[in-house]
Amino acid sequence: MHIVVCVKMVPDTTQVSIDPVTNTLIRDGVPFITNPYDTNAVEEAIRLKDKYGATVTAVSMGPPNAEGVLRKAVSIGADRAILLSDRAFGGADTLATSTVLGLAIKKLNDDEPVDIVLCGKQTIDGDTAQVGPGIARRMDITQLTLVDEVLSISSENKTIKVKRKLENHHEIIETKLPVMMTVEREINTPRYPTVPGRLDADELKVEVWTNAKLKLDTATIGLPGSPTQVRRIFAPEREQGEMMSGEGDDRGKAVETCFKKLLDHDVISA
Repeated sequence: MHIVVCVKMVPDTTQVSIDPVTNTLIRDGVPFITNPYDTNAVEEAIRLKDKYGATVTAVSMGPPNAEGVLRKAVSIGADRAILLSDRAFGGADTLATSTVLGLAIKKLNDDEPVDIVLCGKQTIDGDTAQVGPGIARRMDITQLTLVDEVLSISSENKTIKVKRKLENHHEIIETKLPVMMTVEREINTPRYPTVPGRLDADELKVEVWTNAKLKLDTATIGLPGSPTQVRRIFAPEREQGEMMSGEGDDRGKAVETCFKKLLDHDVISA
């Protein structure tokens, strides 16, 4: 079984601020990390490797320093790491990103058939949850989104059964391999790298694929191939809350005041 797991290097959004004048992100001094949802995807790939036997290939699209997130994946058990890095890929939205990733995984499939593509549910910098399904569309394979448990895999029948987390219930689906899965964070608890794993990651040669290898039309990738453009980024205005005492004789008055304010703001109707 061959599993490909996609990982992305993202800015630590807990430390990102917005320039109030230009309405752009202030990236200076902001550390980059592995997208948290992708750490669960990597962990699930390694768990499936341990349980069913598999080769795990970690793939990332990004600048040269994105090697770090790939080495982290190798440190916990991935077997191979491929970085898709080219100036032609820069400025990509979800459509252009899934185009590059999809073709790269197709090339991997030509060498060793890919049974499962694993992605985190979404990234913390874009929050679109579109890249995984985009990859599935470009590869013309089944997509299983919002997976929070892999129930079973049958190597003999080439099938997989998973549990999907929907709004008010769970859904159990069984389908044929190959598939693309996006996983929820509840699916597992990522492990820590071992010392031998860290040594393996340091010694591993990360393969760098440019567009010279993929041979994609430059009009379909990077900024030219991205119909989505961010016009501006801004922090939403926040209204200051109001504290009202609810003790003793003030309790009834506080409730009455609260209902009046809700009525005045059309939050509730009389």
